Amino acid sequence: MTSTNAPSRPTAALAPSPLTLPGGAPAAGAWTLSESALHINHGSFGAVPRVAQLRQNELRAEMDADPVAWFSFLPERIGAVRREIAAFVGAPAEHTAIVPNASAGATVVYSSLSMDRGAEIVVTDHGYGAVTMGAERMARRYGGTVVTAHVPLHATPAEAHEAVMAACSGRTRLIVIDHITSATARFMPVAEIAVSARARGIVTLVDGAHVPGLYDNPLDGVDCDFWIGNLHKFACAPRGTAVLLAPTELRSELYPLVDSWGSPLEFPERFDTQGTLDLTSYLAAPTATGFIADTWGWGAARRYITELADYAEDLVAAAFAERTGEDHRVDVGSPVSALRLVRLPDGLAGSHPTADALRNRVVSEFNIEGAFTSFGGVGYFRLSAHVYNTAADFEEFVERMVPTLCDWARDAER
Repeated sequence: MTSTNAPSRPTAALAPSPLTLPGGAPAAGAWTLSESALHINHGSFGAVPRVAQLRQNELRAEMDADPVAWFSFLPERIGAVRREIAAFVGAPAEHTAIVPNASAGATVVYSSLSMDRGAEIVVTDHGYGAVTMGAERMARRYGGTVVTAHVPLHATPAEAHEAVMAACSGRTRLIVIDHITSATARFMPVAEIAVSARARGIVTLVDGAHVPGLYDNPLDGVDCDFWIGNLHKFACAPRGTAVLLAPTELRSELYPLVDSWGSPLEFPERFDTQGTLDLTSYLAAPTATGFIADTWGWGAARRYITELADYAEDLVAAAFAERTGEDHRVDVGSPVSALRLVRLPDGLAGSHPTADALRNRVVSEFNIEGAFTSFGGVGYFRLSAHVYNTAADFEEFVERMVPTLCDWARDAER
């Protein structure tokens, strides 16, 4: 029987009042999400506000009307937007490049850096699969190895730091560490790890895929060499928009994945020229971030998201506990504002493939877009909240899915 050691809250979190648009309409009216589906998984693929979609459509029309003029002046426009995006994430523009997604940013690092033969790369068992696979490919290229640090789900920041640094050796040349973990929805102590790594001459790559939009100035106090983050998740930009931040002199080694006429330029200008690609998602990103800033303010939006996640976590965990008689809360050590874990009944989502299969079954049979993850052989429901969500969304999940998931778990264990 699986158990957790989650700390108890004195009282259950209260449901926050839903956010509304000017005029009083529900916040969800600013998005084009299907009304027939329940969307409680913003963290996986995001959701783009209507105004940003319209802006991107306008830009595509401009591109298709005058392609020669468009592509001739596109690098200049990308550079201007890059400076806006850098300001949004609190980074110097000269340290900021725009890339399609966080995984692409990691691949830029893996493809651009060189290592000694036999060098080691340290990752953790919380790492995002695609990013870890890229590290493995880099290691093979240099006849090296990837060492995986085990960080217990409930580890404190100090314990997590100790676990990662204990996995390093004299051959370690790169640490790849999540800022917020995808599968387990927790912070890693990236600032402390970066300090220790620099003292030992180890390069650090921080995967902050979920951070932009959720937290201000993500690199404050983080002395890493590279940091990647998606704007198409919580910042709500059109999909295919992310940042690669390179605060140290190693940025001079970074080149885009596709060689173009911008290759002779310095970082980050060489990333502004990408040839005949549709980069309208980059140009429309400030429309998305500006919409949330102008409508509610990012501070108010973040407070609402956190309060809603508090409520949803308590609600869903209590609903499972009522049926199983077990504690379904999870101690993740360093919890995240918008992403939370609730333990599933035994028998569900014990591996990454079965977690994905469960997600697909829930979408297909119930039209509920949720996230299911796995860590250490245990399955979890990863709830995710944004401004367009309300307490009623998670109450609907409890009513429609919790009984069925418990039934599926019993069937799986027979």
